[in-house]
Amino acid sequence: MKTINLRPAELERDFGQIAALFSLTEDEPTSELGLKVDYEEHRERIIRLMVAEDEQGELLGFNWATRSRFDANQAYFYVIVKPEQRGQGAGLRLYEDLEKTIAEAQAKKLRVNIRDTCPECRAFAERRGFSEKRHLFAMALDLDALDDRPYDEIIARLKSEGFQFTSMEALGNTEEAQRKLYILNDTAAASTPGTDGEHSWTSFEDFQKHVCQSDWYKPAGQMVAIDTATGSWAAMSAITRMEGRDYAYNLFTGVDMPYCGRKLGQAVKVLALRYAREVLNVNSVRTHHNTRNLPMIAIDRKLGYTPLPGTFLMEKNLEA
Repeated sequence: MKTINLRPAELERDFGQIAALFSLTEDEPTSELGLKVDYEEHRERIIRLMVAEDEQGELLGFNWATRSRFDANQAYFYVIVKPEQRGQGAGLRLYEDLEKTIAEAQAKKLRVNIRDTCPECRAFAERRGFSEKRHLFAMALDLDALDDRPYDEIIARLKSEGFQFTSMEALGNTEEAQRKLYILNDTAAASTPGTDGEHSWTSFEDFQKHVCQSDWYKPAGQMVAIDTATGSWAAMSAITRMEGRDYAYNLFTGVDMPYCGRKLGQAVKVLALRYAREVLNVNSVRTHHNTRNLPMIAIDRKLGYTPLPGTFLMEKNLEA
C-alpha cells in the first residue's frame, strides 16, 4: 500500500482541487471561489479539514467535517478521494482521522450524504457503523411538455373559496411578510413526511440571512396562498434560477397541516412553474424529495416530473 500523508488543507494551495472533487460528487458544480466563501462563512463550525497526499505531494483526497448549526452534538462530513486513487487506503486514512477528531470534539453523531448511484460508497459507510436515515432523490420536469391548463379550474375554485394567490414581491417583501413566510416554511417543512420534525433554521433571523438575503432569493418566485377569511398563510412554493444554470430549481413546496387535502399545493406549484417558464425563461425545472414524502411526489409525477439519482443520508452514533 502506498505511503499516504495527511496535512491541514490550505486555502490557496488546495481549494481549487477540493472544489473539483466536490464537483465530481455533487449535483451542481463547485467553484473555487464559491468554496472559499462557504469556508469563510462556516469556518467557526469546521471541526476538521485535511488533505491526503502521496510521497510526491499529489493530492489524493480530503476530509471536511462541520458541526451542525442546530445540534452541537452532531457533525456532517465529507470524505472524497479522486476516483483513480480509490481502494488504496486514502479514504480509510481520511475517515479514521476525521472520526477521531470529531470524537475528541465531543460530537456524538456523524452524518454523511452518499450518492445512491455509488454502492461501494454506501458499503464503505456501513462497514464503519453507518445506517440509512433518509433517502432523497431528484426529479426533473420538461416545461415545454407541461400542460398546465387543467389547473386553472383548481385555482379558480380556491379563489372562490377565499384564497388569495400572490407572491412576496407583490406583498412588498416586507419584514412582516418575511416573518409569515418563515413561519409557514418552517412548520410545513418540519411536518413533511420523513423529516422527523427537524427544522431548517434556528430562528427568523437565521431564515432571513440564509434565504431572504441570499443571491438566489427572488421575491417574485416565492408564491403563497393566503386564507383571506383568517389571514392565515396556507401554502407556498419557492422557485429560482441559480446563476449559471439553464434550469429553474423548485426549492420547496409546502402546505400548512390544517389546509392539506384541498389541492393548494398543486395550485401554488403550478403558479411557480408558470413563473419559471414566463419570467425565468427556462425549459426545465428540478427539485428534490424525501422518498417518504409521498403526497408531494404524487403531485410532481402528475405534473410530469421524472426521477433522477439522489442521495442517502447515513448516520452513526459515536456513543453506541
